[in-house]
Amino acid sequence: MKDNYRDLRVAVLGGGTVGAQVAHRLLEGAAELGSRSGAGLSLIGVAVRDLTAERSAPLPSELLTTDAHSLILQADIVVELMGGIEPARTLILEALGSGADVVTANKALLAEHGPELFDAAARVGAQLYYEAAVAAAIPIIRPLRDSLAGDRVTKIMGIVNGTTNFILDQMDSKGLSFDAALAEATALGYAEADPTADIEGFDAAQKACILSSLAFHTAVPLEDVYREGITAVSAEQIEAAKKSGHVIKLLAICERRFDTATGREGVSTRVHPTLIPRSHPLAAAHGANNAVYVEAEAAGPLMFYGAGAGGAETASAVLGDVVSAARRHVAGGPGVGESTHADLPSIPLDHVASRLNISLVVKDQPGVLAAIAQVFSDHDVSVETLHQSASGEGASGSETATLVIQTHSALEARGRETVDALAANPVVVGVTNVLRVEG
Repeated sequence: MKDNYRDLRVAVLGGGTVGAQVAHRLLEGAAELGSRSGAGLSLIGVAVRDLTAERSAPLPSELLTTDAHSLILQADIVVELMGGIEPARTLILEALGSGADVVTANKALLAEHGPELFDAAARVGAQLYYEAAVAAAIPIIRPLRDSLAGDRVTKIMGIVNGTTNFILDQMDSKGLSFDAALAEATALGYAEADPTADIEGFDAAQKACILSSLAFHTAVPLEDVYREGITAVSAEQIEAAKKSGHVIKLLAICERRFDTATGREGVSTRVHPTLIPRSHPLAAAHGANNAVYVEAEAAGPLMFYGAGAGGAETASAVLGDVVSAARRHVAGGPGVGESTHADLPSIPLDHVASRLNISLVVKDQPGVLAAIAQVFSDHDVSVETLHQSASGEGASGSETATLVIQTHSALEARGRETVDALAANPVVVGVTNVLRVEG
């Protein structure tokens, strides 16, 4: 530790799974963390809603309080682990206004109010740290903000929700239905009692918003993030993907590209189930693990993999930020604000080009392939591959076949019009699924 440098006072807001772990580790490892920081770290209290609630780690009762405001006024570093928008937003603004550095894992708050919080920090020369807000223990925020600051990131593809990855992995490896895989995820504690935020892609969209804003030095509003969940993914889709050498993952995709409508450079941010080859590094993310794949002009492809959730795992990232905040105090000088100098517009999904994988049930009769080909030609969408297999007997008693068509890259708007036209064509019994393809 730096000679004669005073102990830094740390306040933790929230005594849940992560908050209790962080507080416990601050107490147990104070000496070592202080040595790494250059200054002693003194936990002055943990703000909780219920003083008598059971904790995930033992904490001295005298450190627990329901008065978050008094803790903030005494603290050099405030760690917000309450979650939700309010009162977390108000308390963080109060902490920053007092000159304290803030560490948070609150992805929802950053996605919705990030610019406001970063501006508040910049006004007083404080620092807002948020490594734990995306992918828990996986270090991705600091690499994007610091290590790649001299490079130009072009694309990020991330598996950033452990619950959905577990579900899709169970469907792939065990042949489970979506409902059965969700039930297993719930039983193991990966899924909440209400899994909507995970399975409908809201959680991943918030993280995509944070990654896109950081990587491309621009403010990406959460409402500009396109979102699809995994509830429509069927066991049949999983099996078809497996047969073609692919796997289905819920991906957060953040991409710097040119808007085809305006010719201007912008940012596309989207979350949706995606087909990727089994040879792609992201395909190796199994169970509830997360993975983030980054493409940069000079550095090339980079892969980050590990636990994306859990109290101890998230606490690891939080404490890393606490040490960074302490080192800044010792070194002196104002905090470094977020860079949004690029001010790139968000590109609407319709203006983004994607490869599509379209599965159709069609009448098994002469002229069908010609009719299908004509639909693609009419909408200026090029077919890359086509596989046909017998399906059996349709509702009318006629024989049917299954076509799986993978397209070359085409604008989303054209792709959607093509699918609609296929569904309306008399030779098509039904469009069974449509997935985007990456890799």
